[in-house]
Amino acid sequence: MLQLLLSTTALAGALAGAPVARDTATFTIDKAHSELTFRIRHMMSRVSGTFGDWRGTLTGDPAAWTGGSTEIVIQAASIDTRNEKRDSDLRSPDFFDVATYPEVTFRSKSVSVTGSAVTLKGELTMRGVTKPVTLTGEYLGSAGQGPKQRVGFHVTGTVNRQDFGITWNRTLDAGGLLLGDEVELDISIEAVRAA
Repeated sequence: MLQLLLSTTALAGALAGAPVARDTATFTIDKAHSELTFRIRHMMSRVSGTFGDWRGTLTGDPAAWTGGSTEIVIQAASIDTRNEKRDSDLRSPDFFDVATYPEVTFRSKSVSVTGSAVTLKGELTMRGVTKPVTLTGEYLGSAGQGPKQRVGFHVTGTVNRQDFGITWNRTLDAGGLLLGDEVELDISIEAVRAA
């Protein structure tokens, strides 16, 4: 009888427009199965890199991610472009200035998912400067149940390094500049349910 009463109350609430309870959960990014990379033009080619030390969480309803949130924190000193001299330069005050600004952060302001298409709007903070960033991509789905549940996303976007005070460049002998300003971001996330 109690179960019938609860079911009837829930149905009445739904028909009256009452909000339906959501399965809000927190997922911790599994770095072993995730990738955070960037690319920038160098002369007539492109150089890519990543960060070795970063963490993040996703919070939302796995059945309806719209309205969820995400936060990513990167240790800037862990930058890795497979060239130690270049990485040392990138840690210097000419670029990330990691001694003064040890972290790069992204915090979402809105998450929208239509079908599998994702639009993630948030704020990127780098070198003490915070700017709005939009990332778009795909929700790759969910697998498992309960504490073993995993979800996946892949998003990309572009930022201008000048907007964050990273302005160092060099003029080439043949004309033009050594580095481009546009930085392409490519983020693939697999996250496991934490709560």
